[in-house]
Amino acid sequence: MRPLIALLLCLALPAHAEGFLTRLLNHPVPGGVAVVELGTGATAPSARFQGKPVLVVKEDQVRWIAIVGLPLTLKPGLQQLDSGGRQLSFTVASKQYAEQRITLKNTQMVNPDTSNLKRIERELAEQTRAYQQFSPTTPSNLLLDKPVNGPLSSRFGVRRFFNGEERNPHAGLDFAVPAGTPIKAPAAGKVTLIGNYFFNGNTVFVDHGQGFISMFCHLSKTDVRLGQQLARGAVLGRVGATGRATGPHMHWNISLNDARVDPAIFIGAFEP
Repeated sequence: MRPLIALLLCLALPAHAEGFLTRLLNHPVPGGVAVVELGTGATAPSARFQGKPVLVVKEDQVRWIAIVGLPLTLKPGLQQLDSGGRQLSFTVASKQYAEQRITLKNTQMVNPDTSNLKRIERELAEQTRAYQQFSPTTPSNLLLDKPVNGPLSSRFGVRRFFNGEERNPHAGLDFAVPAGTPIKAPAAGKVTLIGNYFFNGNTVFVDHGQGFISMFCHLSKTDVRLGQQLARGAVLGRVGATGRATGPHMHWNISLNDARVDPAIFIGAFEP
């Protein structure tokens, strides 16, 4: 009977256990991440979602997986990833995000005038180009370090109302830390954009590779130069309250395939 029992147990088990990256990152909700298997070929397959290239890495030295960023605007349900002409399906679940109401004394930060709107449009175009970059470099790590040590003051995806008027959802994590606190790179990467923007204040973009990009804003100062290669843990700037901010804090965005996703996923702090 023992061989029969062993056979039945094998049939009851999945073909393979989930790897570490899948367990960490697979949270397929709007604003989350989907991990999709691509096979075990000798070379990395390509993958695209909604026409944009997707990060592909090898898990457990065995199989290739796509790490797919899911926009907050994505509707729950069946979605498809294109890989070498194959359509690979995965399911996106629903998720409800909380609301946050903020009062600002500077009404230009809620309803900007014409001159400020023109500036905002220019700055948005510049930052959009930075988010859309896709370098061939494989990220050094996907389990990220926190850029600062401190409590979260605002989570990703929160619906925000400024002076009673709804604006874009919160696209990152806010950490409540004092002004001047050093901000450290959560993974190695290249500085691809530095600027002072109307809403974001002093801002730094770091490209970790294959469309995996961090953005840090509201800085009091930046400590890097354009094109600089940063090691994991390198200081890139200091916490501040520039731009649309009610006080000092560190705001951190993560973008995958030009979709802003919840950074909490990459530090093991995701809340379903």
